[in-house]
Amino acid sequence: MDKYTATYVSHSSISTFLACPRAYFLKNVYKDPKSKHKIKIMSPPLALGQAVHEVIESLSEIKTDLRFKTPLLEKFEQIWQKLSGKNGGFFDKDTEFKYYSRGQVMLSRVQNNPGPIGDLAIKINQELPQYWLSEKDNIILCGKLDWLRYYPDSNTVEIIDFKTSKYEEPDDSLQLPIYHLLATHCQSRPVTAVSYW
Repeated sequence: MDKYTATYVSHSSISTFLACPRAYFLKNVYKDPKSKHKIKIMSPPLALGQAVHEVIESLSEIKTDLRFKTPLLEKFEQIWQKLSGKNGGFFDKDTEFKYYSRGQVMLSRVQNNPGPIGDLAIKINQELPQYWLSEKDNIILCGKLDWLRYYPDSNTVEIIDFKTSKYEEPDDSLQLPIYHLLATHCQSRPVTAVSYW
């Protein structure tokens, strides 16, 4: 049982494997022979999701009455600078503008109607929540939980996953069950609900 040699699996990697084992290998196992690092190819949808999630995730560390003091679009602009051009997988200005505009629309909606983002939240004290799925096989389940809404009256949490993709998650998706398992084992409060937002 060694976390440095373990195989890490997530909702994303499991879904990739089920769709195409070769794609799983190239994305999650293969390492460049020269650099010995995995190769990560950035794409516009990935850049959009990363930027929007980073803005929203930063809010959970701010008191509820101060969360929207700095406009979300201001934070988005700062984060987008790191993902602009080829860093975000954009090969032309029109495509980048299209995705940038989509991000602005999403975050304007959150700013104007914060929903659960305006409520109390807790953070798991791990950069990447993880759970030993199989100590015998050296497999660790991991995943990034977008938001844990906290209900102080019952001392419980609700897992909320933000959707930035145009595509719906299939009914048989393992995403929310995996997040439920992680939240149950990585923090002490009971999980009473899981949802997309």
